[in-house]
Amino acid sequence: MSHTSFYVRRLHSLCGIVPIGFFLLEHVITNAKVLGGPKLFNDAVAELAAIPHDIMLPIEICVLAIPFLFHGLYGAYIALQGKNNPSQYGYTRNWQFALQRWTAWYVAAFLIWHVVYLRIMVKGGGTPISYELLQSYFSNPIVFVLYTLGMVAAIFHFCNGLTTFTMTWGIAKGPRAQSVVNKCAMALCALLTVITLIFMSSYLA
Repeated sequence: MSHTSFYVRRLHSLCGIVPIGFFLLEHVITNAKVLGGPKLFNDAVAELAAIPHDIMLPIEICVLAIPFLFHGLYGAYIALQGKNNPSQYGYTRNWQFALQRWTAWYVAAFLIWHVVYLRIMVKGGGTPISYELLQSYFSNPIVFVLYTLGMVAAIFHFCNGLTTFTMTWGIAKGPRAQSVVNKCAMALCALLTVITLIFMSSYLA
């Protein structure tokens, strides 16, 4: 591995945790507020919408869009280089290796759909995001299922990425430490997935 590739891979790994990982957690936390009722959710969304455009736009471009594009494009390059063989080598980590790449493709398509429709077409068109809007949007069963799968895929990709992050950066050294980190990451994945399934199901009420 060249010195350039060495540092690029670490930057790619870092972007997956900060800021992309924080962005995912913020989304889960904000959306989970729907469990407290439509007003609590709408108030949380309104607080975010109240951030001045001159501040929010640079954040969206520099802190979100650029890291997302870099992580996605370089991640696609890595995914095309890797060989998925979980059926041949049925170890847990090998399945996670394959799922990391499969979810990457789904999440990429999901994010394009999410950003283009809700951020650009809806919010950019002057319609505020609200509980009522999302409830109407998710009343379509196909949209609901695809959106839920997108959220779950993003959660797994992030949580599994926590394990690879600690390995890439030399934080978790040795099989035992890596196993502990992986179990903690998968526990977090299970927790976030359950929370997501619960708040998504609330839109069906």
